[in-house]
Amino acid sequence: MDEQRVHGGGPPQWWRQGPPWWHRGDGQERPGARRSWPWPWPSTLLFTAFVLVGTHFSAHAQQGHREALDGYAYALVTVAAGLLLWRRRFPASVAYGTAAATLAYLAAGYPYGPVFLAVVVSCFSAVVAGRRRAAWASVGLLWAGHALIVLWLYRRLPPPGDTASGWGRQLVVATWVVAVVAVSELARVRREQWARERAERAQAARRRADEERLRIARELHDVLAHSISVINVQAGVGLALLDTDPEQARTALTTIKAASKEALGEVRQVLSTLRTPGDAPRAPAPGLDRLPELADQAASAGLTVEIDGTPPPLPPGTGLAAFRIVQEALTNVVRHSGSRHARVRIARDGGTLLLRVDDDGPATGADAGGSGNGLAGMRERAAALGGTIEAGPRPDGGWRVIAVLPVTTEEENR
Repeated sequence: MDEQRVHGGGPPQWWRQGPPWWHRGDGQERPGARRSWPWPWPSTLLFTAFVLVGTHFSAHAQQGHREALDGYAYALVTVAAGLLLWRRRFPASVAYGTAAATLAYLAAGYPYGPVFLAVVVSCFSAVVAGRRRAAWASVGLLWAGHALIVLWLYRRLPPPGDTASGWGRQLVVATWVVAVVAVSELARVRREQWARERAERAQAARRRADEERLRIARELHDVLAHSISVINVQAGVGLALLDTDPEQARTALTTIKAASKEALGEVRQVLSTLRTPGDAPRAPAPGLDRLPELADQAASAGLTVEIDGTPPPLPPGTGLAAFRIVQEALTNVVRHSGSRHARVRIARDGGTLLLRVDDDGPATGADAGGSGNGLAGMRERAAALGGTIEAGPRPDGGWRVIAVLPVTTEEENR
């Protein structure tokens, strides 16, 4: 696989990942493979150059007090800074390695300088990566080794004529060490907090998406189940009367056309919310004021619907839920009941809306109330508003659905 294809057809991105011979030990690119830890070699090269130049200039300020820089000194500085190339893969080992190289540099009596920054960066990387003990131990060992050198071993180590350092100076160094680790710990805590917040936001977004998918599925089920039930009944009537009563068959086909047209319109309204998120719907959500339309559609399927009570003013959400519950209940009567008569009763008792749908039966299938998604959808709609649904056989035969939906004053004033 060539470099263009590995990087999605764009220009080669080797400068972000490092030379190709770093990809595998045998010097070959593994086809389609991606390393989980990119090599931070551009920043490492810049940092190494900065440390080398800074060490060179700091040596001039300490000339005569510390050992002069030589090839060994530059090698130690390069090793200490170059180990940062592996700080993402092996943060603990890099922390120990930079501390050891820096301690060897100090033990040789070379000038103080930016070499300590390599330890700071490796400590920071180890703490952020979760290797806190390695970070604390590496800087602790570096401080202890430096204290041992400047307090007791200075007579045996270069530069000649060096004097002992006081404990006060070591306490200052220890304070700086603690400050570096504390800042690293703070960065780790903030990074973990940001990661948790991102995860919570992603989970909330997934939950909202799931709820929206469930809402759309519920809407589509209610629209299609009712209309297709009417179409199914009328199609059976049309087929039965096609030869004996063509006019009645024509009426059935006209009903099928009207029901399918209305179903398509409602499906388009539901799907338009997916195409134009955030825009207001073009048509108002159906409410109980459209119960006469439901009765007409049921009548075209051979079901006479009697409506008892006047629909009260309702908030849009409650009105839509009430309409869909009655629609699904009537659909179940058409599909599962042998009764050709149903009654819908509407009443409001204070802050509660009561809906009752009765039919006289008998059941024409194994389950008069339906065993699919219809009853579950009704319960979900009611539960979303804090209401309840009861469905079951009546003592005198038939089937009854009772919905209790709360209607609050705050909801009406929205």
